[in-house]
Amino acid sequence: MSDETTRKKVALSGVQPSGNLTIGNYLGALSNFGPFTDEFDCYYCVANLHSITVRQVPAELRRRTYEVLALYIACGLDPDKCTLFVQSHVHEHAELSWMLSCFTMFGELSRMTQFKDKSAKHADNINAGLFTYPVLMAADILLYQADVVPIGQDQKQHLELARNIADRFNGIYSPTFTVPEPYIPKVGANINSLADPTKKMSKSDTNENAVVRILDPRDVIIKKFKRAVTDSDNCISYNNGSDGVRNLMTIYSCFTHKSYDEIEREFDGRGYGDFKTAVGEACADGLADVQKKYGELMADKSYLESVMRAGAEKASHTASKTVAKVARKLGFVQI
Repeated sequence: MSDETTRKKVALSGVQPSGNLTIGNYLGALSNFGPFTDEFDCYYCVANLHSITVRQVPAELRRRTYEVLALYIACGLDPDKCTLFVQSHVHEHAELSWMLSCFTMFGELSRMTQFKDKSAKHADNINAGLFTYPVLMAADILLYQADVVPIGQDQKQHLELARNIADRFNGIYSPTFTVPEPYIPKVGANINSLADPTKKMSKSDTNENAVVRILDPRDVIIKKFKRAVTDSDNCISYNNGSDGVRNLMTIYSCFTHKSYDEIEREFDGRGYGDFKTAVGEACADGLADVQKKYGELMADKSYLESVMRAGAEKASHTASKTVAKVARKLGFVQI
């Protein structure tokens, strides 16, 4: 049997160590990563190169790099079953990003909605990295010949660009890159703000009542859900309820694994007060083990650094092969 028929498909994802991660990051990404390792050859990076498109406090960026790695493991990732690494420890990410930027059209990048959004938020720092960020994301993916990329709806445009770049390079130079496919979870892909449920929950939101963070204490989590925006109808229904009710039902479903029909029956005839308290308690219960494991890991920095070193070595081994192949096709002299 050939290697091609026996090899696992490759999956890649990354989380930026900027801001304190939310239940949106947990339900939309982190909680889904563990099961992937049984089916896929997984690479998960702490995407610190992406973080610096916005000014960071260096000490905070260092601390959050450890925190995200600890959260990866606390959320169920086993470093022996996947490749966990810090993006900046693998220089091939930046190297391939430059090469691919020469195969990315200015017009493609100018159409990226996240560039427009972030430019509006950070008008005093519209830097070139903010503009070319999607090329680095393409390099992250294509370096490892990823077949599948777990993403939220807001990243679909970036993945489509990565696919276009891969197709363009393959068409010019012969097959070089695997063209990746998106994987979007059916439930929990988009968790919205508790204060404005028409918008995605964002770790950079300045309204603390809008955001539930993975590491929030239990009483804080429950209080935030009690303050969540719903409406005045007391209608706990996914199809007929407000945006706020649908968002809470999604969160409750993710933590309890109950269907929307089951949730509607459970709260039939009961008010929003009971419902919001139940969602908060389910969320706090669901995060308790993660928080405990996270605390243990953060108390053992030497272990986290050993994971970083081993992950960087494994990631570099794969990434260097891709960069060497690309360099050869471009005509670079290699010594």
